[in-house]
Amino acid sequence: MIQVQEADFDAAALTAELRARTGAQAGALVTFTGYVRDFSPDRPTDTLYLEHYPGMCERELDTIAATARQRWNLAGTVIVHRVGALSREAQIVFVATASAHRGDAFRGCEYIIDALKTRAPFWKRETLASGERFWVEQRQADDDRTQAWDAGGSPKEQP
Repeated sequence: MIQVQEADFDAAALTAELRARTGAQAGALVTFTGYVRDFSPDRPTDTLYLEHYPGMCERELDTIAATARQRWNLAGTVIVHRVGALSREAQIVFVATASAHRGDAFRGCEYIIDALKTRAPFWKRETLASGERFWVEQRQADDDRTQAWDAGGSPKEQP
């Protein structure tokens, strides 16, 4: 399941849907939920505005999920990503993976969120409480993590 939407999502309902869909095939289910956080401790965020390239974005998310399912023998995946204006502490993204074994579920989920951050056509504009506005640039550490996955390994721990 791939969804890009403005509306908030219910992580528990999405988890239950994946569990019902994968049934006895899945001995492990891993989820990740991302939230709008402050830009930095001394520069609080007011809103985060996310834009995407409709159609192209969903296709890229589907490709990322398919790659994860093949690489780690996942029984199912879910990706929900919000767009539009999001307030501080709002949910942004939900990723879930189900597999017969926990290792595949963990690695698949981690891969999906890493690849999503560097490959899916989303653009983020941050507005701070001070009124300052700017487009968020991709971090080199995120690109490095995706490249490590692409090289057949897994990334080293990074923030």
